[in-house]
Amino acid sequence: MEDVMYLMNSLWTMVAAILVIFMIGGFILLEAGSTRMKNAGHVAGKTIFTFGLASLIFWAVGYGFIFGGNANFFVGMTDFFYGGGVQEGASVSPTVFFVFQLAFAGIAVTIALGGFAERAKLSAYVIFTILFGIIVYPVIAHWVWGGGWLAEHGKQDFAGSTVVHLTGAAAALAATMILKPRIGKYNKDGSANNLAGHNQVYTALGVLILWVGWFGFNAGSTVSVDAAFFGYVALNTALAAGAGAVAATFISWVALGKSDIPTILNGALAGLVAITASCAFVDVWASVVIGLIAGVLVFYSARFFEKRKIDDPIYALSVHGTAGIWGTLSTGFFATTELATTGKPGLFYGGGIDQLLVQLMGVAACGAFAFAVSYAILFIMKKVMGGIRVTEEEEIMGLDMSEHGNYGYPEQMVLEEAKGTN
Repeated sequence: MEDVMYLMNSLWTMVAAILVIFMIGGFILLEAGSTRMKNAGHVAGKTIFTFGLASLIFWAVGYGFIFGGNANFFVGMTDFFYGGGVQEGASVSPTVFFVFQLAFAGIAVTIALGGFAERAKLSAYVIFTILFGIIVYPVIAHWVWGGGWLAEHGKQDFAGSTVVHLTGAAAALAATMILKPRIGKYNKDGSANNLAGHNQVYTALGVLILWVGWFGFNAGSTVSVDAAFFGYVALNTALAAGAGAVAATFISWVALGKSDIPTILNGALAGLVAITASCAFVDVWASVVIGLIAGVLVFYSARFFEKRKIDDPIYALSVHGTAGIWGTLSTGFFATTELATTGKPGLFYGGGIDQLLVQLMGVAACGAFAFAVSYAILFIMKKVMGGIRVTEEEEIMGLDMSEHGNYGYPEQMVLEEAKGTN
C-alpha cells in the first residue's frame, strides 16, 4: 500500500507540475495582450527564454538554497546541481518534487519581470533572472518552505501568496522605479494616458489558462492524494477566483459607470493570488470572502499606483503584490482550528492575534528583502551596464524590432509603418 501511495502521490504531483509550467503560456498571452503590438513578439520570446534560464539556475543553486541540508536560518547548503536520486521514507518522488518546485521558481521570475515591460533591454532580463534566481527567491522560499526562521514561527503560506507572488511583485516594483514610466504614459501635469494593450482576447485567454493552471499551483501543493484533500483545496481556489472576478466587475461598474474588462480579469487573478496562501487552512465560505475582498483591492490598488506615477503595464504590483499581502494576512483571520496544521488558528477561530502577527511579520520581512535586494541588483546593473533601459528611439520603434530584428506581427506593423502611424 505504501508503494501504491508513493506512485499515486508522485503521479499527481507530476500532473500538477505540468499545469504550473503551462501557466507560462497564460503569462505569455496575458502580458502580450496587455502590451502594445510592437512589443508582442518580444514579450513572448523573452518569457520562454527567461523561464528556461530560471530552470537552469534553480537546478544549479536554487533548489539547494531552499531545501538543501546543513541549513542555517538563511539558506540550505547542499543539493546544488541536483542529480535526482531516491530519498528513504519519502512520500513522493524527490525528482518529481524538484520539477514541481522548479515550476514555482519560474513563475516567481516571470512575475518579477513584469515590471520590465516595454522598456528594458534583453540583457537586463538575462542578468536579473540569474541574480533573482540565486539571491532573492531561494532565500525567501527557504525562510518559509525550507525550514527557515519564518517556518519556525509557524508562518502559513500553503502555495505561495508570499513566497511566489509577493516576492515577484516586490521585485517588479523595484524594476518599475528604476526604469521609470514608459514614454507617453504621463503628461506634464501628472495625468496618466491609457497605453492600452493590443488584444484583450489574448489577455482573457491568458487569465483562463492561469486559472486552470492554478489548480496545479494550489491543489498540487498537497503533493499527496491522501483523503483527496487536493479536492478541497481546488474548491477553495475556484470559489475565490470566481468571487474576485465578480467583485472586480461590480466595483468597476459602480466606480466608473461601466464594467472595465482589464479590471474583471485582474479580479479573477487577484482572487487566485489571495487564496494561494490560505486554500488549505480556511473554510469554504471564507474563500469566497477572501476572493471578494481581493477583487475590490485590486481595483483600487491599480489606481493607487498609477496616481503615483508607477507604471505597471500588466498590473503585477496590484494582482500579485496587493492581493498577495491580503492573502497572506487572511489566514491570520480565517485559519480554522481543524485545518491549521501549520501555525495557529486565526483571530475568528479563537486563536487571538498571534497568527496574524506572524503573517504580518512574514509579509514585512519577505517584501522588504525582495524589494531591497532587487532594487540593489538593478541599481548596480544600471551603473555597470550604462543603463538597462532601451533608448527613446528603440522604445518608440518597439522592442520586437530593436531587440530582435523582426515584429511579432510583421504584416500589420509594416502596413502601419507605411501609413506613417506607428
